[in-house]
Amino acid sequence: MTAIRNIVLVHGGFVDGSGWQGVYEQLTADGYRVAVVQNPTLSLAGDVAATHQVLDGLDGPAVLVGHSYGGVVITEAGNHPNVAALAYIAAFAPDKGESVSSLIADPPPGAPVPPILPPKDGFLFLDREKFAASFAADVPEKLAAFMADSQVPWGVAALEGAVSEPAWGTKPAWYLVAADDRMIPPPAQRAMAERTGATTTETPGSHAVYVSRPATVAAVIAQAAEGLNGNS
Repeated sequence: MTAIRNIVLVHGGFVDGSGWQGVYEQLTADGYRVAVVQNPTLSLAGDVAATHQVLDGLDGPAVLVGHSYGGVVITEAGNHPNVAALAYIAAFAPDKGESVSSLIADPPPGAPVPPILPPKDGFLFLDREKFAASFAADVPEKLAAFMADSQVPWGVAALEGAVSEPAWGTKPAWYLVAADDRMIPPPAQRAMAERTGATTTETPGSHAVYVSRPATVAAVIAQAAEGLNGNS
């Protein structure tokens, strides 16, 4: 197998790709070629297409990384021939026929309820006053406020997009559980990681662990690349 030097990062709902900057800087400093997908989060099909566009332009195999809803995107887009491995960062990891909507339909007893406002014109937002506590509790206050005020509308259709064939069924996966997550309950993260057969790491951190702990996140992604390189 060719050594893995390409990393592709896919963001989730309510945010854009700029949140990956710290992870990007860590990985590029270590010599990886990193691309960040600006997926529109309007529909799963559209986000998979945006991810495929980046993957099509690569010169070799990649680790495809998803945060939160980005995990659904990489589960579907990861069937692309340039994807060698998947890395889930506090992310949804659906099976065939599952979507964000189906995965959150039956939350565990006592789990925090994300402060998602009622849909408006087919889009969702988080309550900006509760954004920091639910999404970014360990992010500096000013940055968390900026994230709340710069939210990207998340299309209801994207939440309902179901996976046709999960890439983790045929490709190795890594998973980073954020132990203090108040958006995707940590027990749900652990269950999804186990189901995918992922090599799993756990860290303290909020849902925005990719922002607050970029070195930890980058280390898991590098572990995926190096694990494959070690098997070459």
